[in-house]
Amino acid sequence: MAGYLVRRVLLIVPTIFIVTVLVFSLARFIPGSVIDRLVSEMAGYGLAQGGEQVDIESIKHQLGLDVPVHVQYVRWAGAILTRGDFGDSLWTRRPLVDELRVRYPVTFELSLMALIISVIVAVPVGIYSAIRQDTAGDYLGRSIAIAGLSIPNFWVGTIIMVIPAIIWGWSPPVEYIQLARDPLGNLGQFIIPATIMGMSTSAGLMRMTRTMMLEVLRNDYVRTAWSKGLTEKMVVMRHAFKNAALPLITMLGARIPGLLAGSVIMEQIFALPGMGRLMIDAINTRDYPVISGINLIMAILTLVCILLTDVSYAYVDPRIRYR
Repeated sequence: MAGYLVRRVLLIVPTIFIVTVLVFSLARFIPGSVIDRLVSEMAGYGLAQGGEQVDIESIKHQLGLDVPVHVQYVRWAGAILTRGDFGDSLWTRRPLVDELRVRYPVTFELSLMALIISVIVAVPVGIYSAIRQDTAGDYLGRSIAIAGLSIPNFWVGTIIMVIPAIIWGWSPPVEYIQLARDPLGNLGQFIIPATIMGMSTSAGLMRMTRTMMLEVLRNDYVRTAWSKGLTEKMVVMRHAFKNAALPLITMLGARIPGLLAGSVIMEQIFALPGMGRLMIDAINTRDYPVISGINLIMAILTLVCILLTDVSYAYVDPRIRYR
């Protein structure tokens, strides 16, 4: 296992290098320029009247954009590698690390709640649909799964924000409530967007749970367990579900980065000050260091989730051994 982990970590290094090149380059392919936005803002406040060319060159020098792109990349990647410095915002001049300290707990809490909701809903419903195949409960569970896969998150979130406000004059709170200050208020603020995200994620997990359980329940060792007179709970949970869990772990490991990325929409709709909302603001203002830094962090988290998923296989299935 130790040798396998060392090899996997060494493989992650060139992957991260390629990712840094991609996220740094793609941020600069966004139409429009941060310099144009800054000059436009200055003109709007009456700060750029006459001699704009001099202002532009001065701004480029202050932001470090007056050197070739490859030099900018070396400076950016070198600062991350040597000091863990992801750069400063071009607009606020605040370090990105400081911004993430405040915003990452919001995204993490939202994604964690969505993950818990998805597992709590998907696994029991998927198991029930498999052991009660072709019953009314099975058809209901499959219908819910299809609906969850078909209905977009942003549409559900928008409807929940708009329809209750029109009919009952109620809307979810838009001012962020800190967990330490008001735990119940924080839970009430997060439960709706987390449920929307969790139901969408649980739809695919529910179908996968049902499919794998049906496949495992048809195996001979499960029939043998039934013939021994074991209880349904013991047969399903100890013999069937444990052997059906491997593909579910794979899907769940792939969904975790998706939840972090999917929080962008929910944070924007429900006005949650997380990483997703910071990313939207950075794209709108062409804040290159923020865009590149957040994308790089998301990519690293994705690689870590994939590694943890692979390692967890050995603990779920004793037949798997890494060397």
